[in-house]
Amino acid sequence: MNGAEVLRVVDTIHRDKNIDKEIVFMGVEQAILSAARKHFGEEYELTADVDRDSGEPTVKCDGEDLEPEVLGDLLGRIAAQTAKQVMIQKIREAERDALFGEYSEMKGYIVTGTISRFDGGSAIVSLGKVDGFLPRSEQIPGESHRMNERVRAVVIDVRKAGSRVKIILSRNHPDLVLRLFELEIPEVAERVIEVRSLAREAGYRSKVAVSCYDTKIDCVGACVGVRGSRIKNIVDELAGERIDIVRWNDSLQVLVPNSMQPAEVEDVILCPMLGRVIVLVREDQLSLAIGKRGQNVRLASKLVGWDIEVMTREELDEQLDKSVEAFSEVPGVNEELAENLVAQGFFSFYDLSVIEPDQLAELGGLSAEECEVIVDYADEASERQEAEEAEAKAQAKGTGVEAAPADSVSAPPGDSVSAPPVADPVSASPAADAEGESESDESADGDAEETPAEPTADADEVTETPVEEAAAEAEEAAEDASVAEEAAAPVEEAPVEEAETSDSPESESEAEESSEAAEEEVAAETEETS
Repeated sequence: MNGAEVLRVVDTIHRDKNIDKEIVFMGVEQAILSAARKHFGEEYELTADVDRDSGEPTVKCDGEDLEPEVLGDLLGRIAAQTAKQVMIQKIREAERDALFGEYSEMKGYIVTGTISRFDGGSAIVSLGKVDGFLPRSEQIPGESHRMNERVRAVVIDVRKAGSRVKIILSRNHPDLVLRLFELEIPEVAERVIEVRSLAREAGYRSKVAVSCYDTKIDCVGACVGVRGSRIKNIVDELAGERIDIVRWNDSLQVLVPNSMQPAEVEDVILCPMLGRVIVLVREDQLSLAIGKRGQNVRLASKLVGWDIEVMTREELDEQLDKSVEAFSEVPGVNEELAENLVAQGFFSFYDLSVIEPDQLAELGGLSAEECEVIVDYADEASERQEAEEAEAKAQAKGTGVEAAPADSVSAPPGDSVSAPPVADPVSASPAADAEGESESDESADGDAEETPAEPTADADEVTETPVEEAAAEAEEAAEDASVAEEAAAPVEEAPVEEAETSDSPESESEAEESSEAAEEEVAAETEETS
């Protein structure tokens, strides 16, 4: 291999692989040195060098240059094969390092690629020279992708994985919204409008606070665009995610109401010791200020960097009274100190347990020992309250789990089947009584045994389902009608026989009255059962 060929190979690799020429020259030297050691052995001190201008290689053995003939033998077929493998390895390492350095500088910036395949729930995005990895956890919730779909994502991490580079992409990172603002809004890209703060819950809602040093420019209107044209492109890219643009202000008294939009805020109370803001709203604005599942107040809290607690003025007054009363029971805390603590935003024992001793001493003029006693008491009370709340939740959860099996046991399907047969004989007892007071003791005993069956039937009917109850009532009515017919037939025959055997008109009229009374009682009983 002459110098011209070496230079040509180095230049080709430099252009195709985007690898620095010096790295390629070092790879060639390493390959020649590896071949020389394979030829001479490890006992000699060997060095290899390639001239950067001419490309001519030189090899020294124990400080002496090798002759060109020896060098030609050195670079034979087997040695050249070894040198080639070393070169390929060096080129791959250099290419990996180049890609690693290139994409490491792109962390937090948008890249565009095409989805080439899926690995489980993750998508593999082709970025040209390298593939990006878009995990399921970094995708927008509810969003689905297709093969060969073009996607935009931000680079959040770059790792070396063997001879390859692993690039982690994300579509739910807040930086994606920021970079989309720079792409779609020229004023943001030119730093005329500055994005001061950003809070995002991917797939649902984002809040962006912007400001502009040029008072002639409406920063919010510039971001929205004419008829929402600019912000619409960003919303479409984020799969319909809602974006609130608010005006930044260095004063929390102004910034907090802006961040709580669209809710209307009545008053803002700052609690600097706890980093807390109490926002007072009207009753009709309370749900709007909190948002769906607390989303609005949560995003506003992230946007301003303070904890935000939303309540009405009535709730605040009630909370103040409860807190003063609770703190007054703490050993070493008088009513004046309790009021001072509440005025600074300390509403619970947990708040009191995290207070700095010097702050507590400043508020109440207490010694270090007294402050330590108060903080320890508050810490114990806070832990006790947390344990009680956890126990109450566990009991409520356990009660809810046990309630379902109890309901299912109280109404087994078999109970409703046994109810109608028990109640059937009761409907026939009035017809039997209509035959006269001269019935045998067996009939009286039978009535006594059959009458208590009514509560059992009623109790079972309560547990029946509507479908089973309707079926049971229909079956019971049919059986009652048949029993009534059977009971009515003897009653009608008895007076006829008595009329035939009796010569007295009075006996005939009594028989007819008895028959009519029996029929009326049977009809009434049938109507009651139906």
